[in-house]
Amino acid sequence: MNNNVTFNLTVCLLGILIFTIHIVNLIIKPNKRRDENTLLAFVSFTMFHFSVYLVYTIIKMNYTSNTFVVASYTTFYIFNNIQILLLFTYMMNYVVISKEKRYLMSVINALLFIIFITLDIINAFTGIFFKAEGGEYVRSRLMIVSQGYQFIMFIIIFLVTSFNEKLMLREKIVFGVYCIIPLIAIIIQNIYKGYAIAYASIIVSIQILFFFINVQRNLQISKQREKIKEAELKLMVSQIQPHFIYNSLSAISTLITIDPERAQSSLDTFTEYLRGNLASLTETRMLPFENELKHIKAYLSLEKLRFNDRLNVIYDIKSTDFKIPPLTIQPIVENACKHGILKKIDGGTITIRTYENDLNYYIEIIDDGVGFDTSKIELKHDHFGINNIKYRIEKMLNGDMIIDSKLDEGTKVTVTIAK
Repeated sequence: MNNNVTFNLTVCLLGILIFTIHIVNLIIKPNKRRDENTLLAFVSFTMFHFSVYLVYTIIKMNYTSNTFVVASYTTFYIFNNIQILLLFTYMMNYVVISKEKRYLMSVINALLFIIFITLDIINAFTGIFFKAEGGEYVRSRLMIVSQGYQFIMFIIIFLVTSFNEKLMLREKIVFGVYCIIPLIAIIIQNIYKGYAIAYASIIVSIQILFFFINVQRNLQISKQREKIKEAELKLMVSQIQPHFIYNSLSAISTLITIDPERAQSSLDTFTEYLRGNLASLTETRMLPFENELKHIKAYLSLEKLRFNDRLNVIYDIKSTDFKIPPLTIQPIVENACKHGILKKIDGGTITIRTYENDLNYYIEIIDDGVGFDTSKIELKHDHFGINNIKYRIEKMLNGDMIIDSKLDEGTKVTVTIAK
């Protein structure tokens, strides 16, 4: 057995063993993310690729022919392109990019993939990239062109990840390393012919990708979930407000003799408000925005019962087809009401607006209250936990919360939710 055959068999067997372990880990993991599903497809196909090459290497030890070699290497060339296609798909599911860029890159990827797969098939009949002589694989001068799809997609993946603002430095480095190692291996393999150096580089690259991207992301998400649970608990507890409950019941009690029908309606609203607060203590799912809006309307109705014309509300709702964690917007509205409008002698108006574009949903809570100095917001420890809400929006909704306020003019809070 030649040294190159021994090397190739060892690489294939080692790769199959390592990939099998990763595949099993991904399969048994509950609640896989979309990027993990594409990673599973990528690793599974890579293992299949290695298995086919292993079978080819074993058969070639005892049998070879020009037709067999051309058919086998045409298959491997196509497999290489499919593998890069799956890597690109994984990257696209991992990173956050605009809809326009995503569409453009998908079109470029599809066109390049079709072109180079077609060229691989044409090569089987023309030998423009390689041919077989005496049952042995022989490269042509244009062989490097056959790697064009891989080179171009590696460059695209490298650029997209390197300039993505939402990726950490570690993630950018890992994607960059994955793009560089196979390219170097392809060049070296052209020097040391017969050795599956590119296959060995794939093993190393996937190991780096798996442990420094997927495993680290799972650890990061686990820590984020703990922080989110802590933030949610603090927020939920803050919503159990004895003073608000007492004041609401007192206002309803006063109405009983003056306006029984309104008192009954207000009591129903109060019940609805309490139900929403209590449900949020145990609810872990994302809920439709309509649920949150219903809770907001119940709260503002009770406040208006107490403060009458000092509190005015405008609803400008154009989009509701999205979900949010419970008690995400209602505490912001409550903050605007108590710390903005009701601190003015004459009161004011709260406007709640929703709209959307191709990329995001937007929720705006605007008040013309007393306003405040936004530079001191980090020092603001009111019981609504604005910082906790901001954290939940960023980590659970891949969104953002921007607060714009001016003293004696009012405050505008804009929540952005990525589609």
